[in-house]
Amino acid sequence: MTELRTLKVALLGCGNVGAQVARILIDDAGALASRTGARLELAGIAVRNLEAERDVELPQELFTTDAETLVKDADLVIELMGGIEPARTLILTAMRNGACVVTGNKALLAQDGPTLYEEADKAGVQLSYEAAVAGAIPILRPIRDSLSGDRITRVLGIVNGTTNFILDQMDSTGAQFADALAEAQRLGYAEADPTADVEGYDAAAKAAILASLSFHTRFALEDVSCEGITAVSAADIAAAKEAGFVIKLLAIAEKLTDEDGKTGVSVRVHPTLLPREHPLAAVRGAFNAVFIEAENAGELMFYGQGAGGTPTASAVLGDLVSAARRIVLGGPGRTETTTGHVPALPIAAAVTSYYIGLDVADQPGVLARIAQLFAEHGVSIEIMRQTIHRDADSNVESAELRIVTHRARESALAATVEAVKGLDVINSVTSVLRVEGV
Repeated sequence: MTELRTLKVALLGCGNVGAQVARILIDDAGALASRTGARLELAGIAVRNLEAERDVELPQELFTTDAETLVKDADLVIELMGGIEPARTLILTAMRNGACVVTGNKALLAQDGPTLYEEADKAGVQLSYEAAVAGAIPILRPIRDSLSGDRITRVLGIVNGTTNFILDQMDSTGAQFADALAEAQRLGYAEADPTADVEGYDAAAKAAILASLSFHTRFALEDVSCEGITAVSAADIAAAKEAGFVIKLLAIAEKLTDEDGKTGVSVRVHPTLLPREHPLAAVRGAFNAVFIEAENAGELMFYGQGAGGTPTASAVLGDLVSAARRIVLGGPGRTETTTGHVPALPIAAAVTSYYIGLDVADQPGVLARIAQLFAEHGVSIEIMRQTIHRDADSNVESAELRIVTHRARESALAATVEAVKGLDVINSVTSVLRVEGV
């Protein structure tokens, strides 16, 4: 019987995900060896604090604070530290010393992916990052491999479990944003500082990665138009529900042509109204899903747990097995799939629908003036609902209008909203949200 070779694995970071990766490497060593054709030896775990409590009980002798020495002696490096530095330097060091790298660091990939891809190509090693987007959901490999013979035209994703949980709580219970956020923090879905999630930054980094793979072009974080969910109110949720919609934070990447005839890709993250019959509308709690439209495959949806130690560790181990098999069988590392340059288009080039909430004076002719203004900007109204309110103190009546437009260019829709604000019969524009899937 042929003796299996041993591949040394260095693990950088031992948080929730890292601890589970270490556990699986130790507990499932036999099964992993049979799948890869080599023994995967966990050579060490680099951490900042040797005394910190871990989610999993692991051999203390594995821990070290000397990450640089650890990666220089490894065949495979798993980076789960997060952040830009020292993760970037350690990954580059590992690749320059011939190690394949598995990472879940979406922020680093979105900010400096091209440098890492180029270094991996130069060193002839594999750089894998399935865990960087949507946790356990196998989405990056299907885009890169299974759909490589097709043309993807559009990607819509719920890629942040925290914001999906918050919006789902607001929809199902009527909770205010602050209360839903507090519940997410209590359950461990949201950090003490939830800014990266609720302001959309986490989803934007993932959108850049999805767009880069889907359209074979390098997109960075600065190419993504980003808007979070902090302005979404319980009134918005209730009005959307009444009209047959649900609000989700979507990451959207789509190929389109702007007003000047230039073809490019719009990458954006923002709260979005979806019809309740749309597949993404049924994604509840902290789950994630990615909906893909391709010329030949048609519509595809990938759904599952988008976060958590064990689910995300599953994605990491999938990449690790793939990289280990490449080492065992030989051959070049998997290279980046970019084949050209499709320009990033601003959000103004996108074609979408708007949901607009208005507080207006309750007097004759108001609806006609608003409709005329929309028509002057080339935007037609699909749905208009009116509710009359009476102020208990002043006894003055006002009307709340909820308008859903037909699809139009984002630039025209935004200009229409600005013009509406100038009408003397408008008390305030209470909300503006985009609509997809209609």
